[in-house]
Amino acid sequence: MDTISSEYNFLGYDGPDYDKSEIVIQQIPYEHTSSYGKGSARGPASIIEASHYVEFYDEELDRELCYNHGIATLKAIDFGNKTDRDALDLIRIKTKEHLDQNKFVCSLGAEHTVSLGLFEAMRDKYPNVSILQIDAHSDLRESYEDNPYSHASVMARINDYSPQIAQVGIRAQCKEEAQLIRSSSNILTYYAHQIDDIAEMSANIANHLTDEVYITIDADGLDPAIVPGVGTPEPGGLSYHATLQILRHICSTKTVVGFDIVECAPIEGQIHSQYVLAKLAYKVMGYCSLNPANFG
Repeated sequence: MDTISSEYNFLGYDGPDYDKSEIVIQQIPYEHTSSYGKGSARGPASIIEASHYVEFYDEELDRELCYNHGIATLKAIDFGNKTDRDALDLIRIKTKEHLDQNKFVCSLGAEHTVSLGLFEAMRDKYPNVSILQIDAHSDLRESYEDNPYSHASVMARINDYSPQIAQVGIRAQCKEEAQLIRSSSNILTYYAHQIDDIAEMSANIANHLTDEVYITIDADGLDPAIVPGVGTPEPGGLSYHATLQILRHICSTKTVVGFDIVECAPIEGQIHSQYVLAKLAYKVMGYCSLNPANFG
């Protein structure tokens, strides 16, 4: 597989090669439909770079995950002139290659559209897979700016498959999306203003989802006070520790088949958005390691 040297590897460590690593990092710098702040195409590489300053040892989990399971970082996917469905098909094919090798796939994406191709690859292998979405936006518009493959429509396209969907942190949507959520039996949405008891909410989410779960994390789901480098920094987002509490519960009680972090748009001269997201990615891997069903 087309991996990169340790100098540019996630965490910057000289770990095992692809064949001996249980975890692979995909870089998916696809940005075609960004509608406000631009620059998410730089997100994956910036998170990899920031990860070089993340400690290998996790004090919460008392382990060095990178040495326990191995993490191999892949070169960024080259989309050439591919957009929309063609780009998503490429993501689906590339992801399937790694799933066929029984790798746990962590994907760092640009715009949220990429999650459709990732989810489709997961669904090919796990037909009953459900999805947990941490996000400021519902992304359930049937189309946006006349494009059904817009970042604002990614969950509408995923919903076309009728999986169990749990959304957390939503605080910006159109009336059409709110109506869809109210009429749907498969979509469970926790708006940001409704979040009170994190433990109770996490348990309800776990009950709603199937045994196999894919996780998609839009960076704007977190509060812009801690992750300002996003396309649309909606106020009132999740705190870092609330996000971790939700993710730890799901990762330790469900079979997590993979996850992505998307929509990081680095701000020149600032480092904290990409650093927080690099640490969050490593945390999710660590939480998944708590459940032997996830990997290892």
